[in-house]
Amino acid sequence: MGNSTELISFFCEQLQPFSTVTAKRMFGGHGLFCTGLMFALVSDDQLYFKADTELAKQFEHLGLSKFSYSKKGKICHINYYQAPESCMDDPDEMCRWAKAAYKVAYEASR
Repeated sequence: MGNSTELISFFCEQLQPFSTVTAKRMFGGHGLFCTGLMFALVSDDQLYFKADTELAKQFEHLGLSKFSYSKKGKICHINYYQAPESCMDDPDEMCRWAKAAYKVAYEASR
């Protein structure tokens, strides 16, 4: 579940128009944080955004998968969805998804 340092830096740089984003190594991947809230994660060089029920519908409509990992032989899922491939080339689109994911993280923290 490693991530390349260059890719983590790329994601943080792409998200600068949204806000200052920091990365923290966690569980073999990285969490992406804004104002102390984790709104995205990177695992195996794949970006995932936090989602609630409504945002998850948008990801699912695009055919994007939910983050999963194996624990004690079981597949576990958490509410993070694969980022659309199109946002890798479009910082504005990446920031729109990040803003929506941050809103989910903020609401969950209240």
